Amino acid sequence: MQYAVRPRAAVRPAPFVPAVRPRPRRGRSLIDADALDVLHRAARVLLDDLADLTDRLVTALQEQEPAYRATCDHDSGATWQEVHRSLRHSVASLLDPRASREAARRCSWKIGATRAEQGLPLDALLHAFRLGGSMVWQALVEETSRTAPEDVRLLVHVAADVWNFVDEHCTLVADAYRQTERRLAWRRENRLRMLAGALLDGSSRIADLPETAEALELPEQGRYVVVAVTGPADGAAARAAVARDARVHWHTGVDVDHGIVLLADGDDPERCLPGADDPVPGARVGIGTAVTGLAAVGDARRLADTALRMCPPSGGTVRLTEHLPAALVMAAPELGQALADRVLGPLAPLEPADAEVLLETLEAWLECDGSAQRAGERLYCHRNTVLNRLRRYEQLTGRSLTRPADMVEISLALTARRLRTH
Repeated sequence: MQYAVRPRAAVRPAPFVPAVRPRPRRGRSLIDADALDVLHRAARVLLDDLADLTDRLVTALQEQEPAYRATCDHDSGATWQEVHRSLRHSVASLLDPRASREAARRCSWKIGATRAEQGLPLDALLHAFRLGGSMVWQALVEETSRTAPEDVRLLVHVAADVWNFVDEHCTLVADAYRQTERRLAWRRENRLRMLAGALLDGSSRIADLPETAEALELPEQGRYVVVAVTGPADGAAARAAVARDARVHWHTGVDVDHGIVLLADGDDPERCLPGADDPVPGARVGIGTAVTGLAAVGDARRLADTALRMCPPSGGTVRLTEHLPAALVMAAPELGQALADRVLGPLAPLEPADAEVLLETLEAWLECDGSAQRAGERLYCHRNTVLNRLRRYEQLTGRSLTRPADMVEISLALTARRLRTH
């Protein structure tokens, strides 16, 4: 613990003026000089017997501060050396503040930074410094009482300087501790971000998976699904709404946030993340299919991104398992476009509005499971109108709505068209 006395500015004697009594300030300066002499005599004795003072302080820390008790049990030699070094700089500062100031400050700073790296609580560290200050002051008083009891009263004149020095070094060690703590927190967060990013990119090495699992607190061989979220400005609220009951590690991105969701044993991937069905208004959510092991998280992320691209711009949730045909088209957009051109291209010569009516009717009929009646109700027209439009489509394209192979191609072509217009 660092302690020192700041040198007082020299007071020039007042010029001699006859019939004027000497200024009281001169008498105070002499008292201060005497007090410093007393302080220096006692400090030299403490410096000569510093090992005993170190033993006493280490014992007091073990008895009064549980955090230091654990530290001493782990490495008592290192703790003793730290206390001894700090006391040596502190007592030296009592004897020669100017020459010892910077070394004492460096010592305190190093202790604060080292203890932050080791995880010792800051309260315990500050308690140790103040306890050391109290013990040094008590030792000074005891030594002066033993050798010159009449001089004990003079120590009062330097007490404020000693305790101001203790406060200064408590502030210094706290600053070092907090700066180191912030640096370590940034380093941990950056490391977590790099590990999670490598998982999601699919670039994580097999050898890094155990470290990644430990850092993210996720089992290496668990079952996972990745969720992709984008949309509203309040991304934190959207993430919380989507995965409010799930164990998830979020990785924030510039445009899209990805959550690595751990599935519990027996969880149905299609029913996971129930909160995703009612996200924050405007949020777009894509949920991929389940994979096994952290090594497959990159594949899960690509599937989640595919689901996200199928979300409407206004917001909503797309679970990939419920849109696999569309996912196939999305995974190969060039092939999807080629299929749409082949199946829907014959409608191109029509007026755009006329072609749109036919396509809208075809989509409604498919969504209504081939019911012309329900499709007409949805489109506000008679069922015969729906049937007439469907027959016209068949005539223009040469496709049959009763042929299974044609129906598969028509459905995928309409999906490709819809995804292209998003």
